[in-house]
Amino acid sequence: MLRREEVEITIFEALFSAVAEEMGIVLQKSAFSPNIKERRDFSCAIFDGEGRLLAQAAHIPVHLGAMPHTLAAVRKAVEFEPDDIIITNDPYAGGTHLPDITLIKPVFLGQELAFFLTVRAHHADVGGQTPGSMPLATHIEEEGVLIKPRKLYKAGLLDHKFWKWFMSQVRNPEEREGDLRAQIAALKRGEVRLRELTDRYGLAYLQSRFSLLFSYASRLMEQLIRDIPKGTYLFEDYLDDDGLNKLPIPIHLKLHIKDDHVVLDFRNSAPQVETGLNAVRAVTCAAVYYVFFSLARGEIPQNQGAFYPLKILTQPGSVLDALYPAPVAAGNVETSQRVVDVVLGALAQALPEEIPAASCGSMNNLAFGGVHQSKVFTYYETIGGGMGARPGLPGLSGVHTHMTNTLNTPVEALERDFPVLVEKYGLRARSGGSGLFRGGDGLVRRVRFLAPATVTILSERRRFAPYGLMGGKAGRRGQNILYTQRKKRILPGKVTLEVGPGDVIEIRTPGGGGWGKK
Repeated sequence: MLRREEVEITIFEALFSAVAEEMGIVLQKSAFSPNIKERRDFSCAIFDGEGRLLAQAAHIPVHLGAMPHTLAAVRKAVEFEPDDIIITNDPYAGGTHLPDITLIKPVFLGQELAFFLTVRAHHADVGGQTPGSMPLATHIEEEGVLIKPRKLYKAGLLDHKFWKWFMSQVRNPEEREGDLRAQIAALKRGEVRLRELTDRYGLAYLQSRFSLLFSYASRLMEQLIRDIPKGTYLFEDYLDDDGLNKLPIPIHLKLHIKDDHVVLDFRNSAPQVETGLNAVRAVTCAAVYYVFFSLARGEIPQNQGAFYPLKILTQPGSVLDALYPAPVAAGNVETSQRVVDVVLGALAQALPEEIPAASCGSMNNLAFGGVHQSKVFTYYETIGGGMGARPGLPGLSGVHTHMTNTLNTPVEALERDFPVLVEKYGLRARSGGSGLFRGGDGLVRRVRFLAPATVTILSERRRFAPYGLMGGKAGRRGQNILYTQRKKRILPGKVTLEVGPGDVIEIRTPGGGGWGKK
């Protein structure tokens, strides 16, 4: 039977998580863009008055793991007042990449700053060189508008000058305004629910539960680590290239398993690169957090306490700890996936009968935009792939894996809102790696354009295949293809190009690695 303290912890963890989940529902139902409304590319979380993560919804791992870094940076930069709302997308202040705009609301109860509410959502365009704000840039400012932490609302009053300026920088201001107002609505709903919880239990009592929540999560994470064989494990994998230079980009990990904590040393990874494959430290940490939460046989509350036993070492100025003005658009979506593969590869040496083979390893990002019938359009999506096979089970096919937790955009919604036809969308047969348990198959998504558009593709695992484990074979590498009236052209993994009416882009995503010998 659970002790009373454990029952209380479980109840309050569920209460706070439910607030974050409801915030997400409000955001999804209110949003304008398909990326938020259909694909659910957003995340919500709750922090205590000291900026410690209390609870989060089951949204996007790369968003959620980075949010504590965002709040820490914002608390240093801003003086809070009641009814403030802070806005930022600054990757070097705990953000991920520029399209992910975070709104933060401090919640005052009387004169006391009791909570913070956060909502992060991927906006389909925030300016920059190309529609969708995911270009092969060489400077962060080329990727879009960089918003350092600042007040969007000060004591309840909107900063109209900033709002007007921001809307002048993006390609579809009506959609941006709708999505931002949906984020604001989510924050307001979260505040209502937190005030209800405080009215029911009292703030002092709730605050007395915070330390219990943190220590409980920390103990569970420490126990998980104790069950991993002690030692030092090395693993290295590679990003294909940075889109300009064809050299592979090594991600190196030295993993030290101690008695009740781990040290993950990434300092021998590549220096930051010329284009946006760079990840900021917050993204690297988010990938590590995700892996260790995934190892748990039971549920570990996803709060600040669970992070304490995880010591992460990165080198400032590296591809895993990028500094201004390094571009970072793909670090969030592609490099984060490789960090997961590297951490799992090291853990597979310690836990060979528990760790799955590599999954797709790419979010297969597709962004496009242009003008059709005098109306500006921009669109962004990620495309799933094959899951790595697991000990005892094959990998799932055609799913989003690891650092993304989004859905696909339904064909009907895509064709309704944009001048395109989806000619094919299905599994990529036999693309999963063979083995005792086979890797999941990737996807094929074939889009015909009905109007001129600028297209950007950011993808990985086009050169280095997702690895198999325990004798299983690697998954099939991905491929990007352009069909025109004249010819078929194999595209690089990272590319920006112009397409015309009738041109077709086909994305073939990687399969997952196989596990075990047949």
